[in-house]
Amino acid sequence: MDLRRLEKTLHEMNQFGRSKEGVTRLAYSKEERQAAEHFSSLCRKEGMDVRIDTCGNVIARREGSNPDLPVVACGSHLDTVIHGGNYDGVLGVVAALEVIRSLNEKGVTTEHPIEIIAFACEESSRFGVSTIGSKAMAGILEKESLSEISDSKGNLINDVFSECSLNFNEIEKSIRQKEEFKVFLEMHIEQGPVLERQLKQIGIVTGIAAPTRFEVKIKGQASHSGTTPMDYRRDAFLSAAEIALQLEQAAKMEAGNGTVATVGACEVKPGSMNVIPDLATMKIDIRGTSIDSKNRVTERLFAVVKQVEQKRNVSIEYSKLSDEHPINLDREVIESLSQSCEQKGYTYTHIASGAGHDAMNMAMLCPTGLLFVPSKNGLSHHPGEYTKMEQIGIGADLLEMAIIEWAGYSQGVNRSKIL
Repeated sequence: MDLRRLEKTLHEMNQFGRSKEGVTRLAYSKEERQAAEHFSSLCRKEGMDVRIDTCGNVIARREGSNPDLPVVACGSHLDTVIHGGNYDGVLGVVAALEVIRSLNEKGVTTEHPIEIIAFACEESSRFGVSTIGSKAMAGILEKESLSEISDSKGNLINDVFSECSLNFNEIEKSIRQKEEFKVFLEMHIEQGPVLERQLKQIGIVTGIAAPTRFEVKIKGQASHSGTTPMDYRRDAFLSAAEIALQLEQAAKMEAGNGTVATVGACEVKPGSMNVIPDLATMKIDIRGTSIDSKNRVTERLFAVVKQVEQKRNVSIEYSKLSDEHPINLDREVIESLSQSCEQKGYTYTHIASGAGHDAMNMAMLCPTGLLFVPSKNGLSHHPGEYTKMEQIGIGADLLEMAIIEWAGYSQGVNRSKIL
């Protein structure tokens, strides 16, 4: 595994969308599509066949000795949050490419074909809906409800697709069948502090928490901030603040189940210092590995909305953006990754993922594994995101071992030298 080459490729990819504030490659933006095209060209240089499906997923295929066998797939995503870091998503894609380069240099042929998939729109930063590309591939995307969403600038997703030479009306053509896959493997930074604090080199994910997301619109009445007494106000922002604080309490009551809730965005209008806000739009994320626990937090949210509506004389509307189910990953894949760690002497722990990943949708199609490498200070979705190259190398080595194990060694150098 050539870590210098991997680091160089990672640096190249992160020039798309880079600024002094961090890396911003929003889904289906010019920067994200440029990154997808550059990654496609790198895959073609390694002799892979590359196509882009109707959802914008990049799919690069390395043929096996038996092309009719189901593929061993690996990958992650290229899009980022606003002012994100250098590792989230893109590391898993670049590490998968480095595995292919390594196999090519060793003259290794596998029985099963290998695919690298760079999924489109994993992050919810642009449209408030996450993992669109892998949902489309797994056939669980709700096309009708999705067609109505827009980004913060009012661009409808249908129009955004057209700007990328994609046809939203044909998005169902991205669906793939279970028999096409043998396994899916994803390498990712942890985005949390557990591995670093426990001094573990690898996290082997056992389950993935899933988000339930809402948009809440609170309509009050705008009036002069200096002439309207406090008791006469219908303040949309204070209503939003009260809902947010009550939501926090509801999540804290479920701390034992690991459920969390976040108000990640709140837009206030008209946005003038001397005008009482008449509109506040909140985007709420509730997630956990327990469906019952998530439901209790959601029920408390609905109850609070009704209370605030009456108490503050405002009108509140809410809509569900998404409601995903927690996923338990394949036990055989978990055991295989664990044995590989023990074989190489890598320290590891079994861990649940609080963040969503494309792996949770691919688990609907095939046995799926997700492995973590440490994040310094647990930091992610931030320009300060960092993972040492030595730690990345361990993850990439484990990924290569897993790919060879599942894809089947056909010919090339001695198998023992690889594993």
